[in-house]
Amino acid sequence: MPVDEYLVGESRAERKHEYIDGVVYAMVGATNDHNRIATNVTGLLHAQLRGGRCEVFNADAKVRVRLPSGTRFYYPDASVVCRPNLPGDSFNDAPVVIVEVLSESTRRIDEHEKRDAYAAIDSLLAYVLLEQDAAGAVVYRRGDAGFAREVFLGLDAIIPLAEVGCELRLADVYANVALAGP
Repeated sequence: MPVDEYLVGESRAERKHEYIDGVVYAMVGATNDHNRIATNVTGLLHAQLRGGRCEVFNADAKVRVRLPSGTRFYYPDASVVCRPNLPGDSFNDAPVVIVEVLSESTRRIDEHEKRDAYAAIDSLLAYVLLEQDAAGAVVYRRGDAGFAREVFLGLDAIIPLAEVGCELRLADVYANVALAGP
């Protein structure tokens, strides 16, 4: 399917779909805890970014990834953008931070396919993967030698996002979430 047909169809669709090199994939529904984590992150980032040049977008905003193999559109759980696309667009091209909440059904895609695709976005400085059932995160942060992996564990951990002047306290990220254990 061509990109323009996907975007028109997606604007009318009752259900969200991701687009990978011409193929459209329906997205699965998320659990309440997944949605709590994503909403907590969006709220925390919004409060810290308010009045600045960057803004947070929720899971209804697509990110477009242009790869040599083709174009992709993903719906991350949250993204921070400092140079948004035009107001009428349904996607952004230049996220600085992308956040995904991991689940059993999305883990492999988030940890591999999406990580590799997002790494091709020149503006991306941090890719945050949050566990759904335990207070933990893996952050892939862009440095001179590419992306370095950082691990944050426990409710006392704080993820610094100096790239956009924010931080995510895991105690706040996991507020009202039933955690399985450490």
